[in-house]
Amino acid sequence: MFYPRIKDVKPLKDYTLIVAFDNGQIKKYDMRPLIAMPPFDILKDPLLFSMARVEAGGYGISWSDDLDLSEYELWEHGELIANADAPPEG
Repeated sequence: MFYPRIKDVKPLKDYTLIVAFDNGQIKKYDMRPLIAMPPFDILKDPLLFSMARVEAGGYGISWSDDLDLSEYELWEHGELIANADAPPEG
């Protein structure tokens, strides 16, 4: 199955991520359940959490060479908050 690639990620102070995909959809992903467990527990540090970046090709986001999330995880478990391709309401 094809999953949209990630264009942009914005880490928020409440340990959620706003993830923009190349199909125009934007999803919110709650990192709090993952941060409760290793290896993601190091992301409790707000400065480290804020360093999330899109991996080359948009196949995921990462904080380091050893800590990342795939586009699959973010796409499948993120909450849709905007769809740029949706027709205007009204």
